[in-house]
Amino acid sequence: MSTVNLTVADFERTLSDNQMVLVDFWASWCGPCRMFAPVYEKASLAHPDIIFGKVDTEAEPALAAAAQISSIPTLMAFKDGALVFSQPGALPATALEQVISAVRDHDMEQAPDNAIAEQERKSA
Repeated sequence: MSTVNLTVADFERTLSDNQMVLVDFWASWCGPCRMFAPVYEKASLAHPDIIFGKVDTEAEPALAAAAQISSIPTLMAFKDGALVFSQPGALPATALEQVISAVRDHDMEQAPDNAIAEQERKSA
């Protein structure tokens, strides 16, 4: 599956209707966003069971504000509707694959809230 554009109208429904959703917050004027886009698109094709959403922060400023986006690109990962990872900056393909694996393996019973990012901060 390729990436899908998300808006304020379908964002919450997309999170609640799918087990795993990655969201790339981006803007067309952002150089790192343009560099990350093909990496993200390629990963979306390699993982058709995951929803790879994109939010254009210029077209959806209310959604970007609600997500507290202060830097782009920002990648967020949701599992069972809960945010489990959030990180600004363009990721290389190998790092994106590591995030995908970590989210897949994340046990929502053990730590439902942003635990992957918290765990990575503690190990850094």
